[in-house]
Amino acid sequence: MHLSRIDLNLLVVLDTVYTEGGITRAAEKLHLTQPAISHALGRLRRLLQDELFERDGRAMVPTPFARNLIGPVRRSLRSLEITLNEIESFDPGKSEKCFAIGVRDSLESTLLPPLMAHVSETAPNVEINAIQIDRRDMESELASGTLDAALDVLLPVSDAVRHARIAGDRMVIVARKNHPSVRSRLSLENYLKLEHILVSSRRSGPGLEDVELSRLGLQRRVRLRCQHYFAACRVVSQTNFILTMPERYARVANEQFGNRILPFPLEKPTLDVHLYWHSNVDNEPANKWLRKQLRSTFEG
Repeated sequence: MHLSRIDLNLLVVLDTVYTEGGITRAAEKLHLTQPAISHALGRLRRLLQDELFERDGRAMVPTPFARNLIGPVRRSLRSLEITLNEIESFDPGKSEKCFAIGVRDSLESTLLPPLMAHVSETAPNVEINAIQIDRRDMESELASGTLDAALDVLLPVSDAVRHARIAGDRMVIVARKNHPSVRSRLSLENYLKLEHILVSSRRSGPGLEDVELSRLGLQRRVRLRCQHYFAACRVVSQTNFILTMPERYARVANEQFGNRILPFPLEKPTLDVHLYWHSNVDNEPANKWLRKQLRSTFEG
């Protein structure tokens, strides 16, 4: 099919219906009427000779053809958007752009307060969406533009994804007040004698601290594995379990629990925070501005 037969607006409609899951929400998103969206879908169906979406109750379910098509369409639309944006400069004081940032929940409490304090002053109409993503999808979401940047530990990525270390955080031990076996410090020997909580989004596998212990041929006893540090801190406050976690978040999460924060008995590990973005936005003014704000938040 020759490109001259395709109206670019039809691809925008396809992408929006796919993302929103229905004609009504797509119409609201694009500020069009529902008949206009239906008409655009009809034209695209005839051109591509595929139904594209099939109704399942109130939802519009994409056909296999649409699922195979959406990735290239999104990348093409994103590339065109970036090219047009590069022509212009980004004015944060006037922009109404919404940025999507992939961030782990353990970073939200330390990142968002200073970030939003600064953004509120310098970019009053800019919106920030902090979202949790599957690490396996990070690269594709950065490429398609559904994600503008991401913050995470060091991950294996292709050359198409740029990344830079922007902060490091020490690991510390959290124990309840008046813990019978914990004094001002914990030796490695005493650390290993106690019962532990491991926080991880994965169902199995070691934590960063376990990897470091294994290098010395050591192993601790994990009594509880859970998904969130906040819940773990609450468990610590009511038991004799101890928790190993990043220091920045430890000081925020334990404000209401009064748990003690002690040095980790090994010099390592240090939890490094990396900023990720796609190479196709290296020179995009808006994304460059966002990356600068994220770096400044940690540097401050």
